[in-house]
Amino acid sequence: MTTATMNRDNLWEVTSRTIVYSAIGAALYGILLVAQIPIPGSTVSVRPAFALVPFFGYAFGPIVGFFTGTVGNAIGDQISGWGALTSWNWSLANGFVGLIAGLAPMYLSRWTNGSLRDRAIGGAVAGSIAVVIGFLFVFTDAILQGLDPGTILTTLYLPVIVGDLIGTIILVPILVYAWEPVKAQLGR
Repeated sequence: MTTATMNRDNLWEVTSRTIVYSAIGAALYGILLVAQIPIPGSTVSVRPAFALVPFFGYAFGPIVGFFTGTVGNAIGDQISGWGALTSWNWSLANGFVGLIAGLAPMYLSRWTNGSLRDRAIGGAVAGSIAVVIGFLFVFTDAILQGLDPGTILTTLYLPVIVGDLIGTIILVPILVYAWEPVKAQLGR
């Protein structure tokens, strides 16, 4: 299944391919999540591995994207010592990013069905929109931790958005460019 041939009906199919891509995406994201690049003079870090979440959603669909983000983030939290379920709402927010990016073929057909350049741009656009919308779920910390929305916005949401947008805008197009020749060889 390619981004160019996805439609509303097969976006939600669970096939052996969906399961394999989900497992690969989650494992890669979870393991690579430990590498973060702090932006000097700020509390923001760029998580290069995060670009795998919108990429896997964009390239393989919303189910793969959701699984990659949710399970991959839980794996990364476990590896880093936070515990897999400590920040379950943040894992879900990561999953929502992958899910939203996976819906791009339905709404961004100009970019997802065009040239390789257009598909790479489409990946960056889909990933960026997904980051901004998907991470709105972290506002559940207002209920879970009793934080006020202003604090969540300035200390949690905006820093994560900045770092993940940087990684998404730069790395998702690179991943699309790298994947397309492989996809062609696989006959997808």
